[in-house]
Amino acid sequence: MTAKAKPIDPAEAIDPAKALVPSVQRVNEVRVRQGFWPKIGRVAARIPFADQVVAVYYAARDPETPMAAKGIMLGALAYFVMPIDAIPDVLAGIGFTDDAAVITAVIATLGANIRKRHRELAEKALDRLKGQ
Repeated sequence: MTAKAKPIDPAEAIDPAKALVPSVQRVNEVRVRQGFWPKIGRVAARIPFADQVVAVYYAARDPETPMAAKGIMLGALAYFVMPIDAIPDVLAGIGFTDDAAVITAVIATLGANIRKRHRELAEKALDRLKGQ
């Protein structure tokens, strides 16, 4: 993305009309695959919703999660890893509020697809990150 790129509205990041388009879904999947762990490794200690983000990641990667839910989850995760968003992450205190809003919306609408095993995997992954 360029510096002139229009920030994505958090509502657009999980809009099924966009997140479920196959080409958009593939782009989101690549963004998440390449950027998720590096970003969560940098910010996990600073964001109180890290466990929720990682649980959504594991749910999105689960073959048992319905494709429609995966598409929206990948859209939210792609928004999380994007270097440019509605509120820059470098702003102390408020930088991750837009990311938190997107993840909260995903959990509110698709929470039934985030299973106990996803939450347990998230907890273990964050414990490993903290141990580094």
